[in-house]
Amino acid sequence: LKKHVRWLPDGKQSRVDYAGLARDRPALQAVLAGLSAVPRAEFDRWSAPERMAFLVNAYNAFTVELILTRYPDLKSIKDIGSLLRSPWKQEFFTLLGARRHLDWIEHEQLRPLYAEPRVHAAVNCASIGCPALRPEAFVAARLEAQLEDGMARFLGDRTRNRVRNGKVEASAIFKWFREDFERGHQGFSRVEDVFARYAAQMTDVPAEQAALRARSLPVDHLDYDWSLNATATAAR
Repeated sequence: LKKHVRWLPDGKQSRVDYAGLARDRPALQAVLAGLSAVPRAEFDRWSAPERMAFLVNAYNAFTVELILTRYPDLKSIKDIGSLLRSPWKQEFFTLLGARRHLDWIEHEQLRPLYAEPRVHAAVNCASIGCPALRPEAFVAARLEAQLEDGMARFLGDRTRNRVRNGKVEASAIFKWFREDFERGHQGFSRVEDVFARYAAQMTDVPAEQAALRARSLPVDHLDYDWSLNATATAAR
């Protein structure tokens, strides 16, 4: 990740050098093999932050591997799917003793078991619309700081979350996973609480920040950009 993922100049989005990762694919596959080799019994002995960091890393690493199965002949992760099976439903890897798909990690493990809405700023679906893939792995000792940094960067990206014409224009993530932000975790009882916490990231205008903190602005959702989060060189 450190070698092949770069922040854009604004520090809010990242791009991935998939061509470079393809050249280093044996190293990536060694990492994947290590993830797949972890026994369930060992995983169950870990702390919650250790388990969560492991699952987020597995999701992101296997997503990169899925892209590389078709790269460079795709413009979006959705090109890998079909009408009958989305890319997130394909059982193409082994984790914790069984064949798994990406949705298993996100929707059957991370979301229901860890009560952490900021996970949506950690898992990356290889798309520009996603919160950034970090140029580092998640680790238990810094998990809280990494999750908070990811959310702050995402809410500070005015291409995906902003105040405009008296409204919040937010990522579709806050529509798709609204329930995760309304369960009271991290002090969020409704989506507007998220925008209130990150008001300073979303706008530089004091009056707009105040309106966000007052939770008085209506919310619209932006179209999601499913384009591959590849570097400009790789995209050509």
